[in-house]
Amino acid sequence: MTDAEEAAQTNQGAARVQVEVTGCAAEDAHTVFSALNSVFSSDRATDDAPRGSAGSGPTVWAATVDVSQSPATAGPHRLTGEVTATFQGGYWAVDRLRTGLASVFTVEDVGATSGDQEQEVQLRLVPRQAA
Repeated sequence: MTDAEEAAQTNQGAARVQVEVTGCAAEDAHTVFSALNSVFSSDRATDDAPRGSAGSGPTVWAATVDVSQSPATAGPHRLTGEVTATFQGGYWAVDRLRTGLASVFTVEDVGATSGDQEQEVQLRLVPRQAA
C-alpha cells in the first residue's frame, strides 16, 4: 500500500481495530492489552487491569486500538499460557496490528472471516522464546 493509500485509510477511520480477548486468565488479558499499548495507542488505559467475572460464563475483554502510527518497538511480554484474541477491522489495519504484535509475541493464525471492506481474524498469541 502506498503512503497516499495509507493516509486515505487513516483519514477514513479505517486505522482502528477492535480487539477481543477471552478464554484466558485476567492476568494474561492485562498482559495483551499492556503489549498493545506499548506498540500502539488504544482506548484502554495501561493501568486498567481486566478483572474476571463472578458468573460461570466466559469473560470477554475488549479494546479499540489505533494503528494509524507506525508500531513502536517493544520487547517480549510474559504470558502464563497461550491467548487467543479476535481482531476486527480493515485489512490494512489488522495486518499492521499483527505486524506490531509480532515483536512482542509469537503470533499464529487460527482463522479468519473476510468481508468486502474488513476482516475478522483470530490469532493465537504465544510467549516468545528467549534467544
